[in-house]
Amino acid sequence: MPWPGFFSSCDDTACKPVNPHAPSPLSLAFSVGHFLVTFAVLATLAHRHLFPRLAAVHESHDGHDNLLPPHAPATLRQAHAEHGRKTLRRRAAALAFSATVALAAVLAELILCEVAGLVHPRARALGLAVVIPALLVLLVGVVPFLEIQSVVSGLGYRFQRTAKGNMPRLPWAVQLVAFAGWLALFWSLGLLVPRDTEPHAVAAAAARRRRSYWGGLAASKPVEEEEWEETGLTRACLERIGVVGILLMAMLSGFAAVSSPWHTLLSAAERKKRPITEADVARKEAGLDAAGEMLLTKRRRLQALERKSSTTRSRPAASSAGGGGGGGLVGKMLGAVRGVMSGDEAEMRALRVEIAGLETMQANLGAQLGVMRSKQAATARAGTRLGRCLAVPRWLFSFYCVYRVAATALTTVRRAYGYGYHPSSSPAFSSSDPISRFLGLLARHWDPQLDQTAWARQISFLLSGVMLAASANSATQTFHLFSRWAPGLRYQAQANLALLTGQVAAVYVVSAALLLRSSLPREVGWAVGDALRSALDPWFVDRWFEGWFLVSSVATAVGIFIGRKMAVGGGDDWDDLAGEEMGQKRC
Repeated sequence: MPWPGFFSSCDDTACKPVNPHAPSPLSLAFSVGHFLVTFAVLATLAHRHLFPRLAAVHESHDGHDNLLPPHAPATLRQAHAEHGRKTLRRRAAALAFSATVALAAVLAELILCEVAGLVHPRARALGLAVVIPALLVLLVGVVPFLEIQSVVSGLGYRFQRTAKGNMPRLPWAVQLVAFAGWLALFWSLGLLVPRDTEPHAVAAAAARRRRSYWGGLAASKPVEEEEWEETGLTRACLERIGVVGILLMAMLSGFAAVSSPWHTLLSAAERKKRPITEADVARKEAGLDAAGEMLLTKRRRLQALERKSSTTRSRPAASSAGGGGGGGLVGKMLGAVRGVMSGDEAEMRALRVEIAGLETMQANLGAQLGVMRSKQAATARAGTRLGRCLAVPRWLFSFYCVYRVAATALTTVRRAYGYGYHPSSSPAFSSSDPISRFLGLLARHWDPQLDQTAWARQISFLLSGVMLAASANSATQTFHLFSRWAPGLRYQAQANLALLTGQVAAVYVVSAALLLRSSLPREVGWAVGDALRSALDPWFVDRWFEGWFLVSSVATAVGIFIGRKMAVGGGDDWDDLAGEEMGQKRC
């Protein structure tokens, strides 16, 4: 007989019957271990192979103001790169990127298991209880914090400790204010999310299903109350991430839908008109090397002057501390005035202006060199039989992009002027897209109970990701065209490419999973709603996606048109900085 008060418990949770269908601890551990293995393998691959390709160390900066000349030997470059990989921010970015990619893949696996009914429900519930909060912390907190820190560093602020060992206050204050602004903006997106028409019904079914998983239906409070207490914050964050994910995919796919036809249809004619020669590439490389040499020289001169200035300022401070009295205060004031009016201060200001100009020139030359090499390779490939065969899918894809932009614009105009805003009377683009309709018919043929319109919407969203991946090269060249007038944008994109890639992939998975609920039968759709504890209104998704898709398409087309018109003399876009390349202009 157990000792009273120690090992006996006669409450409802202890006296309820044991669920005969509950898995054994060994089988539960095996089921959960499958997801752990998936996470470990994908995180390792992303950390060792994918992250180094997306986050290459800058050629001249390693995070500690160590400068490397462009003509440095290979061994010195390798040591410089190894030193850069050991910085705290780079290690944090690598861990955040690897964890985000791996968690997004595990979430997709869990959703597929939820739909197909694979793996025991208790193992799925345990996996979702860990994956979803961890992914939310990364997407809302860790990754934006690192991205904002990179932007603040690009503005000229330094987060390293000073010579006295103190933490800089101003950079961290700017960082925290910007991060607080991001959190406020993220939370304000909830005003755009329409309320679900059946949240309590879905919540009740989800709670009952989750209780049956864990063995028992007895409860001390209503199902709806418990569900909303447990998942209020999670549901709100997931809905906002879904809104952000659909916005990002709409803008990126709109950018790609205009970039691909421009690169395939118009840029091909320009390459035939004036092919790029090896002399053009060599001249661009020489200009880039000359700009790098001048930039390195001026940076070293600026560092020497800054060290000299800090040493000069520390000496009067030490003497005043030793002497004391009012003379020290007068000495500080006179020293400050002399420092401002000295030639070193004027030279440092001039050097900072020159360095900014040289950095802009170097970024432009580097972007143009990459575009030239890509166009040269495309011209050489187009002259072969294999290249001509591979050009057929690119042309077809470009025509589909043109059709998609035109059809989306027509659908938006018809909705605005011919139908109104009621869901039943305003069709979406996904209902008229031939590819989405064909794949939706195949899905309905596989299961007649599936909603063809909902599946067409889901397939249309998935095709946006395919469109972005298929036109990656064209989108990169278009981005290089824009970066000529905004070099800071290119620098930030390169510095945060890995984090942005992981963030876009994760929000794409979450948004696709939220849309998947409306594409499935009622029972399976509730299972997905239970998994993510949220859903998005299809009527809202159609208008939100199509609106931002059109905005991005129009902005990209206008940017390309203005960029081509702003070229000097209307000539080739790689010849507008010819004088600077050969060193005729000295900043």
